[in-house]
Amino acid sequence: MNVTESLTRTTQSEILDHLFLKGFSSEGSFAIWRKPKSDKLEFLLDESKYPQKVDLTFEELPAGFIVHPFADQDDKKAFFIKSNKYFSFELDQELGKEELPLWIISQVEFPKESIKPSIKRLLKEKSEASSFENAKSDEKSHFTNLVQQGIQAIETGILEKVVPARTKLISVSEDFDLGKTFMEMLKAYPNSFVNFFHIPSIGTWIGASPETLIRTKDDQFYTMALAGTQPASGENPLKSAAWTQKEIEEQALVCRYIVDCFKKIRLREYEEHGPKTVLAGNLLHLRSDFKVDMKATSFPQLGSVMLNLLHPTSAVCGMPRKEAHEFLQENEHFDRSFFAGFLGPVNIEGETSIFVNLRTASFKGEKAILYAGAGVTEDSDPDKEWEETELKCQIIGKFIQTPSL
Repeated sequence: MNVTESLTRTTQSEILDHLFLKGFSSEGSFAIWRKPKSDKLEFLLDESKYPQKVDLTFEELPAGFIVHPFADQDDKKAFFIKSNKYFSFELDQELGKEELPLWIISQVEFPKESIKPSIKRLLKEKSEASSFENAKSDEKSHFTNLVQQGIQAIETGILEKVVPARTKLISVSEDFDLGKTFMEMLKAYPNSFVNFFHIPSIGTWIGASPETLIRTKDDQFYTMALAGTQPASGENPLKSAAWTQKEIEEQALVCRYIVDCFKKIRLREYEEHGPKTVLAGNLLHLRSDFKVDMKATSFPQLGSVMLNLLHPTSAVCGMPRKEAHEFLQENEHFDRSFFAGFLGPVNIEGETSIFVNLRTASFKGEKAILYAGAGVTEDSDPDKEWEETELKCQIIGKFIQTPSL
């Protein structure tokens, strides 16, 4: 079969491999994602060798993909992957050559047998450039002590809630296939923001976040409060879920935090729905949804205003935010980097969708680092919080490989 004939039956999996190859070969930054409950896979590429940073007033930005770490930067800016090249397609369709952009066709004509080895080699080479200081953030004793410190700070009245995090270092499988893994994650997590991004010398990350930070489309603003965690079990986990007072109060704190943000900007006209139990991978959470009509409230920049107010949310940091953030900076002893930051497409086809960067991993050569946190209140048990982070690490870790020794 010649190249032209094979292109008439180019599958979504093959296109995905070509997009990864195009991204890594460009020496620039790129992102691939699928929004929750969507069948559309999207890709954008910024061929500039030097990462760009932008202000968070995203309404004024061109189309692109924004990535912000957990901690505020000195310049108060986020990394931005400009949409110099953009392509999207429906995951349930096969495309012919005539339906592909010219800049992808050259990749399609790349020898098929060398595509996956090339992606694997480039992933390893490109991700080795970014650094990571592990400290003791993957040790159980360090994390459970951190939880206990958080409980003590809550009991003394310094904090209401805090969300300590940890890492887990794993080896990338020798037969790891990035395209296949991404496709498996798309199937496994239909309700999550499944994403991959690479910024040269800054980071190479993959994830499946269940939490929307903000979304704007057609003059509508949306955000959510997501907190409380338990394993999904049984044939119908949504119906059999039973929540403890600790988990209910934890989620209520996040809702209260969002409402307090609305009060700060004197916004009174909003809709609140929930809480309800939702499924995210192998876990259940409590979620409440908030909606605002930006046109009716004469607030066209509500998205970027709320983005600034919400991040970092109490679901990934704690309350009060300033004191919780200071506690984590002083006691966690590792750099969260983009974990619990935010990311997502901005101003693409009239929509901005920004998500909290949860259920995520960063690649570092032949290793990968998993990240997870747990909401701590005065009723928390350190061992149970550790078990919760283990479950969260599995969401991405099981697709990459077993823990390193």
